[in-house]
Amino acid sequence: MHGSNLIKAIRQRDASSEIRCWGGDKMEAAGATLVKHISELAFMGFVEVLMNLRTIFRNLDFCKKDILAFKPDVLVLIDYPGFNLRIAKWAKAQNIKVVYYIAPQVWAWKENRVKKMKQFIDQMLVILPFEKDYFKSKWNWDVTYVGHPLIEEIERKKAAESNDFSIVDKSGNQVNKPFIALLPGSRKQEILKKLPVMLQVSKYFPDYHFVVAQAPAIDDSFYQQYTIHYPNVSMVKNQTYNLLLQSRAALVTSGTATLETALFGVPEVVCYKGSSISYQIAKRVIKVKYISLVNLIMDKEIVKELIQEEMNVKNLTEELRHLLNIPENAEKLKKEYHRLYELLSAGGHASEKAAEIITVLV
Repeated sequence: MHGSNLIKAIRQRDASSEIRCWGGDKMEAAGATLVKHISELAFMGFVEVLMNLRTIFRNLDFCKKDILAFKPDVLVLIDYPGFNLRIAKWAKAQNIKVVYYIAPQVWAWKENRVKKMKQFIDQMLVILPFEKDYFKSKWNWDVTYVGHPLIEEIERKKAAESNDFSIVDKSGNQVNKPFIALLPGSRKQEILKKLPVMLQVSKYFPDYHFVVAQAPAIDDSFYQQYTIHYPNVSMVKNQTYNLLLQSRAALVTSGTATLETALFGVPEVVCYKGSSISYQIAKRVIKVKYISLVNLIMDKEIVKELIQEEMNVKNLTEELRHLLNIPENAEKLKKEYHRLYELLSAGGHASEKAAEIITVLV
């Protein structure tokens, strides 16, 4: 999504630009030539990465050859640090200008990466308000805060809000109950861990209809093997924002989805459950107080986080009831969401600012 908006903004400034990318359907639809799809690149967790090292190194080699053949004026790296920082180091050695958009979360772990990042990256564009000060005060590195790209995306969606979003149940009948959104993540391995637990919660809320937001790159059949057992559960694909606009509450996997949910004003419970080995490693190396972007940006617990063993049916049910049945809780949360929005919108429209910086480098 962020890549596609950046491509559109670059094209507005330079209609003749030729863009080649690794990414997803939206980037291709925005006019870039798609070389490799993100569905082939997503490995999450320490153990999972080790198991797929051969594939990752093959992708790295292929990426380098493809870049050399293309001879870009500027290489733009978006997030995905395990892969992209290796490409940044290599590209610098090839005298290719490197822009990094959406900084690696070095403030959470692997801070020692910053020394090398300063050497290999010509322009670092950050999207979280505290990152500019972090890089300057701790590393004497002037980076550019461009605002958060979710702001422009969600503003567009809210402005185009329509009331034609509807859900049908397993019998094909339109659902008239209020919705609870389930956002179990975008990778199969994380969905496998979290979705079965989320679905069990639906049994305790017969007056609501639960809707699973599917990841675009994952087949319906993967979800249906779990959802088929629950009569008050449906699925939607490529309609996550429509779903959030209509939902009373949400159970959300940690990550960008927690921020999207908050910016739509939906009360949420944040969920995380990974393999036990990856979790134990993460506990020892990651040094942040929270796992959700909402709480990290606000620097306090705004939304409830249920992590690993705490992410169980009993706790999820209890927290969801607090959001649905106690109006004061939801109102307090929405006030905090408004403060969050003000913080993130202070930087302006991220895609336009990033495009301006990138095209100047050409």
